[in-house]
Amino acid sequence: QLLTFSRGGAPIKKTISIRRLIEDSIEFTLRGSNVRCNLSIVDELWPVEVDEVQISQVIQNLIINADQAMPEGGIFKVRCQNITVEKEDPLPITKGKYVKIEITDQGVGIPEEYLHKIFDPYFTTKEKGSGLGLATSYSIIKRHRGLITVKSETGTGTIFCIYLPASKKKILEEIESERLLLTGKGRILVMDDEAIITDVACEMLKHLGYEAAFARCGEDALEIYKREKASGKPFDAIIIDLTIPGGMGGKETIKKLLEIDPDVKAIVSSGYSNDQIMADYRRYGFRDVVVKPYKLTELSKAVHRVIKGASE
Repeated sequence: QLLTFSRGGAPIKKTISIRRLIEDSIEFTLRGSNVRCNLSIVDELWPVEVDEVQISQVIQNLIINADQAMPEGGIFKVRCQNITVEKEDPLPITKGKYVKIEITDQGVGIPEEYLHKIFDPYFTTKEKGSGLGLATSYSIIKRHRGLITVKSETGTGTIFCIYLPASKKKILEEIESERLLLTGKGRILVMDDEAIITDVACEMLKHLGYEAAFARCGEDALEIYKREKASGKPFDAIIIDLTIPGGMGGKETIKKLLEIDPDVKAIVSSGYSNDQIMADYRRYGFRDVVVKPYKLTELSKAVHRVIKGASE
């Protein structure tokens, strides 16, 4: 949350139906809780263009707040609907179509004197709170050109509302197509300092039909890439982690790789989706992007796009 808030958190957007994201966020956050959710989503909910990781973070933050507001247990409500904001509406957002997510709890509520402070960084009324959850959520929604509001009464409960601009784009990947694995052939180099990451990534790539090798840092990756290219067995693509503690990371590695091979097909990878390079990867010389932890379907699509030269 601190990284998202402090680094600017440029979202990596794609057009989705937010239904599944909300369902997954609720299920994940309420595991082991004595609080339950009453969920209502209209059938034809409009698509939105969002960063799934960041919006999941917002939903989870608000659900955690609802959960903690009801220590004795209870039921809170989540309502999702389509709304059209007109010019004369009092909401401080541009007129147009929005998806509204309303989260209502029956908890202790927020005192009126604190309501104007709750989105401030480090402000918290909780003993163990960081004061970053709502500040981060506000920052994320603002960068999605949306709005987050709050209403609350002490002893009655709290209502948070999120407004996200509806997208005119069609949803490119339905659940069925997301499960489709794209196999292929070729040699892939994976650069990451963590052995468990390279082990898993290489196994995934082999499962998809590729040959895979790994490097622990940028220096090793450059040496291996040059050696294999000189031997007549060049890599068809390379997956590069952005951050390598104590070694050459992704930003420097791609610069030097482009000097060696201007046609290098590089995919940038990171566990922090809010890094500016992840949001604007082409500017730095990368062809595609994958977020850790890797999903087999997403990895298969990124590698397939890059090797086939069809990255959008």
